[in-house]
Amino acid sequence: MKRSEINSIIKNAEKFLASKQFLLPDWASWGMEEWKENKDKVSYITERMLGWDITDFGSGDFNKRGLFLFTLRNGKYGVDKKPYAEKIMIVEENQETPLHFHWSKMEDIINRGGGNLVIELYNATPDEELADTPVHVLVDGIETVVAPGEKLILKPGQSICMTQYLYHRFYGEEGSGTVMVGEVSQCNDDCTDNRFYETIGRFPEITEDEQPIHPLCSDYSTLL
Repeated sequence: MKRSEINSIIKNAEKFLASKQFLLPDWASWGMEEWKENKDKVSYITERMLGWDITDFGSGDFNKRGLFLFTLRNGKYGVDKKPYAEKIMIVEENQETPLHFHWSKMEDIINRGGGNLVIELYNATPDEELADTPVHVLVDGIETVVAPGEKLILKPGQSICMTQYLYHRFYGEEGSGTVMVGEVSQCNDDCTDNRFYETIGRFPEITEDEQPIHPLCSDYSTLL
């Protein structure tokens, strides 16, 4: 991805979240100089990869296969006492987050507003393939059974609990508008806890065609 594209996505995300009255922490608006000035104070943020997170999953086409995320809080396994994490995400119509599961993390995916979120689910087999068995999930605490790959629609206000080893793919429903998606989970580790069904990249390879307006969480080790 080009840095200019990432900057544009961030600006659009700021406007969208503000329109939904979803406010980010003060440091979310820091430019590169403020990050460098506060480098000695932000190890908690950088080590837990809080903040801006944009990926095209290596597709080269963010609008078709990509995701905007902002990690608001996160614990670190074996380091601190915080056992939970929270993210806000933006999902466009027909913008796919590809099929994956987590070995360690259980999470609730919540439609916080906007359009409808489409989710497709599969149980994983012992060798991490797609099972042909019915999927049992909780939707807002209600026991729900769907066929493998069946489209489950989350309307604004609805949520689903994703257990470990549950493959899921999601995207915004065509014609319903952009979706603001929340995630509340156990500690998050996007470096080691994503099992994508296809071989893809979690973080983008960036071409630096302009200066970043804000660093991504995947930038901390190289830009700060």
